[in-house]
Amino acid sequence: MPKRLDRVNELLRREISAVIQRDFEFKSALVTISEVDVTQDLKEAKVYVSIMGGSTPGIMEQIERKRGFIQSKIGKRVVLRNTPVLMFRVDNSAVRGVDVVNLLDEVAELPTAPPAEEE
Repeated sequence: MPKRLDRVNELLRREISAVIQRDFEFKSALVTISEVDVTQDLKEAKVYVSIMGGSTPGIMEQIERKRGFIQSKIGKRVVLRNTPVLMFRVDNSAVRGVDVVNLLDEVAELPTAPPAEEE
């Protein structure tokens, strides 16, 4: 069963990405669908949206307003018994990753203790 869920997750991710890319326009922001997590019964799907640049609340509000439109497009393109109810979430993993890399760079620049002398 997990393989089927993985395939459904990936299929939904690609299709939702295509709809967002084709039917939405975001000024000065890169919006991508990073992951989709469908429940076991295929009734609900958490859609993780990654936003680089732009106003995160404004973009998420625009996507939420058009949720029905996105669901109807997905329902026509993906053949499932029920089209999952899409719940959009902000994915901050890219921003957190950049923060971690910056912290590691700062730590690398800190002075280190001299090597211990062996007797």
